[in-house]
Amino acid sequence: MDFLKNYWMLFAIALWFGYKWLSSKQIKAKLPDLKSRGALFIDVRSEGEYNSANAPGTVNFPLQELSNRISEIPKTTPIVLCCASGTRSGIAKMTFKKNGFKEVYNIGTWTNFLT
Repeated sequence: MDFLKNYWMLFAIALWFGYKWLSSKQIKAKLPDLKSRGALFIDVRSEGEYNSANAPGTVNFPLQELSNRISEIPKTTPIVLCCASGTRSGIAKMTFKKNGFKEVYNIGTWTNFLT
């Protein structure tokens, strides 16, 4: 019990990173199917970040512009989101879900599209 009492924060962080890794791995496995169904791959990093490096096939919808541009995307289109770490794309996922999108995935970092 002392171990958990003393190291619960490290344990929680390890679980979080494990969850993010497993989740992105599962989404990467779905990419061929999502591509065949016309999924839209959206990078929510800033325009400058996106222009400095991005994954082929992604489009840039900076998170700060997403609410104003969300109507450009049909609600029936599967959406796969990415950013630098998975945090902003997680926020974007909540925005899409709040706006009635049913099939939205957060792949985490944009480099997950490259592997």
